[in-house]
Amino acid sequence: MHYFESLYTVLINLAEHEHKGFGINTNLLDTNVINLGILISLLIYVGREPVTSLLANRQQKVLNSLQEAEERQQQASSRLSEAKTQLAQTQIIISEIKKEAEVTAQQVRESTFNQGKLDIERLVASGKVSITSAEVQVKKKLLQQVASLALERVLTQLKAEISVEMQSKIIDDNIANLGGRL
Repeated sequence: MHYFESLYTVLINLAEHEHKGFGINTNLLDTNVINLGILISLLIYVGREPVTSLLANRQQKVLNSLQEAEERQQQASSRLSEAKTQLAQTQIIISEIKKEAEVTAQQVRESTFNQGKLDIERLVASGKVSITSAEVQVKKKLLQQVASLALERVLTQLKAEISVEMQSKIIDDNIANLGGRL
């Protein structure tokens, strides 16, 4: 009910001011300054405890959230530094593996080259031996052919030039030579 009276008073004041113009109402009872002062004082007195409690709770929650955020940030920083350390160690290991792979590749190249060189030397030596062997065989065959051709020629010449008397004289001379040796 008091509310309706206050509303009525405010409406009447507005109506009066419309005719008078803009101004300040200095009547304390008309403006409800006392009522407002009492109401605000009462709110401060009664509501101070819950409001301060709510504000204290809110402040504590904010502080807790800040602490948790700082802890997470510190954990993230420590994990980041650990990850950086692991990355550095991994890069060192990778570079060592690369160096070892390069050394191994060089050794394999040299080994393959040396093995190939030895194989080539063996093939060359084997080829030389084969060529020498082939030359010896060819020389033997040539000598045999030359000897057989020479013998054939000599035989054909002897058959044409040697008579029966000469043959018996050569045979007798050879028998005499053999007799002296026996």
